[in-house]
Amino acid sequence: MNETMVCAVGNVATQPVYRELSAGGSARFRLAVTARYWDREKSTWTDGHTNFFTVWANRQLATNAMASLNVGDPVMVQGRLKVRTETREGQSWTSADIDAVAIGHDLARGTSAFRRTGRAEPAAAGSPPQPEPAWETPADDSPERENRQRREPVAVA
Repeated sequence: MNETMVCAVGNVATQPVYRELSAGGSARFRLAVTARYWDREKSTWTDGHTNFFTVWANRQLATNAMASLNVGDPVMVQGRLKVRTETREGQSWTSADIDAVAIGHDLARGTSAFRRTGRAEPAAAGSPPQPEPAWETPADDSPERENRQRREPVAVA
């Protein structure tokens, strides 16, 4: 509650780094987010300022990010924004981190092939596996449908 959730669209700027911790895996990478605007004088799109965020992923998201992301990949990151200010050697530094909840490739700029990761699911004792739901639209066997199909097309002259 009262956390700043953001969705940032940009490019992976550094190769993800993975570490195994006592609470599970953790990965981080830098995300470059560049604003673009239409320059009326030049009649072209122009790059604006670039913001860099350190993206942190934990547990299964960290493992999947390591297996899926490379430098330059266009991605979308959703998560909690954390802005920190600290003093190092007399200078004040401000950094913006995103504690990621979801990371995905930006399909507006390319294609991606999704593969589920294997995970152990607790099996309920004695319950049979559930069948896949039927996603197809049910057939309409009403008499009105037959009349619609028998109509001849009208030519427009």
